[in-house]
Amino acid sequence: MEEEARSFLGRFAEEFPAALKEGAPLPVSPLSRRVTLEELHGESLELGRRLLAARGAPAGLSALLCQAALSQLLQNDLSPFHCAREPGPNQEEEQEVVLLESEGVQRVFLNQLIEVTLAWSQDFPKHPPPPSQFLHCSVHSIKNTRRKMEDKHLSQDQCAYYAVFDGHGGVDAATYAATHLHVALSKQESLQSDASSALKMAFKHTDDMFRGKAKRERLRSGTTGVVVLIQRQQLSVAWLGDSQALLVRGGQAVTLMDPHKPDREDEKQRVEDLGGCITFMGCWRVNGTYAVSRAIGDFDQKPYVSGDADCVTTQLLGDEDYVLLACDGFFDAVEPSEVPHLVREALRRPDAAGLRVAQQLVCHAKEAGSSDNITVMLVFLRPLKQLVGQNSTTGATQQ
Repeated sequence: MEEEARSFLGRFAEEFPAALKEGAPLPVSPLSRRVTLEELHGESLELGRRLLAARGAPAGLSALLCQAALSQLLQNDLSPFHCAREPGPNQEEEQEVVLLESEGVQRVFLNQLIEVTLAWSQDFPKHPPPPSQFLHCSVHSIKNTRRKMEDKHLSQDQCAYYAVFDGHGGVDAATYAATHLHVALSKQESLQSDASSALKMAFKHTDDMFRGKAKRERLRSGTTGVVVLIQRQQLSVAWLGDSQALLVRGGQAVTLMDPHKPDREDEKQRVEDLGGCITFMGCWRVNGTYAVSRAIGDFDQKPYVSGDADCVTTQLLGDEDYVLLACDGFFDAVEPSEVPHLVREALRRPDAAGLRVAQQLVCHAKEAGSSDNITVMLVFLRPLKQLVGQNSTTGATQQ
């Protein structure tokens, strides 16, 4: 690992031997034109991750470099990047919100990142903090027959955090959730003692943050989401909407969660108790609009489309094979009980090598009739060689 890290640092130092010159194009584009101080954290980390990942940085090293650069950025005086207040209908509501001009402040961040990377290339830390946990992950996404790709996903192996977001009405909400939810989670004081509570609060906080951006920029999109967090011997799943996570243990599919769909009896009752309705228009919809009953965003239908996530925590016993995260574009075409067989067959292919398993599952869902965006992520909880030789029969059990 150290040799790989040193090799990357050397290559990066050759490409970026000095700070970016004022006025020169940034090597990676900022996610937004303006950001709040709170959004700066997530957007800077994502910008740094993209820059380093495109150049082959090991994930653990990338996370450490970005955190070090962000820490230095936040010690700077950022007032020169404050945006002038623009007159508008929400000016009074937002008078306390400080907005920063993204390109300028991200130039400072990227220069801090270059500075840290150059320093490490010259004097590599003797004992950099190791990743807390590394699990093999296979992920694949396709636009399929849809006009736009609105799915987003994120895997943070250094903290065993994995997420799939399925956007609708545009990609803004999904991109926002993929950028900020894990940051919001990391700031929850209860994260180590009560992962379930921390995940729910992180979802809620991200929804609240996106509300401000949606109001400022007149965005109308929403996103479902499913997050898996593994800490010690506990696997926690939090979700909004109909993206799902499925655990496979000893070759058997274990149902962890019940997706939020408008026709789910308790969801239907919740919406109706609020004065809304569930109607069938090609599929079941909340107030004749959205086909999910919980989501980040969709503020024109709040509180009927709730921003409150559900969460379950499962004890890991050591015989778990993998956990699969996917959007409804996959699960609408593939039954959970089919997953163990499909994965086992994909692993047995001579060209699979573990990395292409998700791709094989995505192709199967498309061939089975899915026309939606499809994203599949598999997080393997045991060595792949053990799974290839597994001969258990497929089936589904309810936890």
